[in-house]
Amino acid sequence: MDKIVIAVGSTRRPKLAAVREALESFGSALAPTAEFAVLGCDVVSGVSHTPSSRAELMRGARQRAESLVKLARQRRESWQYFVGLEGGLDVVEENGHRVVFLESWAYVTDGSTGHYGRSGAMEIPAVLAHEVLENGVELSQAIDRFAGEIGIRDAQGAWGVLSGDLITRQEAFRVAALAAFAPFYNANMYRRASAAR
Repeated sequence: MDKIVIAVGSTRRPKLAAVREALESFGSALAPTAEFAVLGCDVVSGVSHTPSSRAELMRGARQRAESLVKLARQRRESWQYFVGLEGGLDVVEENGHRVVFLESWAYVTDGSTGHYGRSGAMEIPAVLAHEVLENGVELSQAIDRFAGEIGIRDAQGAWGVLSGDLITRQEAFRVAALAAFAPFYNANMYRRASAAR
């Protein structure tokens, strides 16, 4: 049985669990006879602690994955897929008002081609947005204070606090990973779509 190693650019439990859970959904389509291993590695994203735009979120996810590719080459590892996950904020102007969304992004590459995926988005309270964007407080610290708890980032995350645990940080990253892996596990459809141009 082939072993496919999927490297994730984080050692945080919700991120690793999200990729493992996503694999349960698409693993058999990606490689029907393979055994999968998810490996977490701490790498830098190259973006701020709390990204505040869609572009920065995407860049952070991609740079995490690219850092993993470099790490694998340096160590001569035969990892097959590299996953960068990045969470943060997307600031939008709508009808003359600022609306700030919580989003989770994924970038997946096999070392030559890569693709993005995103969770849904949830509007965050203006007071929380102000704390992060104007006062410069990291989202993980701001949500801890907002909820009166400690360590939320490694548990349900801001997603869980704001949705009453109907959507957790892990679930948001799971959806992002599923979406980013789609061109790999559903490659035939993507090839057909490209050929139809």
